[in-house]
Amino acid sequence: MGPDRQGRVPHVDTINVLGVKVSALNLDTAATCIQAAVDEGRRGYVCVAGAHGIVESQSDADLRAVFNGAFLVTPDGMPLVWELRRSGHETAGRVYGPDLMLEMVVRGQSRGLRHYLYGATDETLEKLRAGLLEHAPEAQIVGSYAPPFRPLTNEEEADVAARLNEARADIVWVGISCPKQERWMAQMRDRLEAPVLVGVGAAFDFHAGNTVQAPDWVQQAGLEWAFRLKTEPRRLWKRYLRIVPTYLFLLAAERMGLRRRPQPGYEVGS
Repeated sequence: MGPDRQGRVPHVDTINVLGVKVSALNLDTAATCIQAAVDEGRRGYVCVAGAHGIVESQSDADLRAVFNGAFLVTPDGMPLVWELRRSGHETAGRVYGPDLMLEMVVRGQSRGLRHYLYGATDETLEKLRAGLLEHAPEAQIVGSYAPPFRPLTNEEEADVAARLNEARADIVWVGISCPKQERWMAQMRDRLEAPVLVGVGAAFDFHAGNTVQAPDWVQQAGLEWAFRLKTEPRRLWKRYLRIVPTYLFLLAAERMGLRRRPQPGYEVGS
């Protein structure tokens, strides 16, 4: 799938996963859509979603609205890919945050794409920049910002918006973890001139070399959560103890007719 002759962003089908519209695509299609959005100057944001974001949305209608107001909600985890394929989208594939980021940085060399990095720490951002340039030496990384580990004040938000707009970025990569990054993108979207914002969470740490990625076979088996839990047990055990069983329980309850599926109420990209 690619843009039509007028360069417009191609249509992407969605399915309803526990009230969140998940886009039926794969890595190549996602990259094509983002590039087309940049070419068109369309202003939107991309949520790279796994079971974590879907479950958090169940008790938070505002967060669900943030996901459903996105330009794309890509299937970051295999459980969402399996739901897409189960719904008839046989070509759907995992759009893993680190892979999407690297794909766009590499592709963007020939298109002159300008990238901005928002999140993490100054040390991680330097390592991230170096890691990306190893794969894409001609990539244009036009700026970075390490926000404080607290909500920004109004003055700080205005300063951030001014910094990003002055950099004239095409894509702002946001790595401040789910669901903070999704809320930030939705909140800042109208104040930023960059066509596309993409929340990629742990991709910053992976490409900076701070965190080891799971082997491909572990990812394809849908067991990355177990690998990450083993490598970062103190930080992640509470999250996965809640998220994985809750996601499976809610899906099972819907299929058995014991729970009504929430309706999104928002068109993707609206």
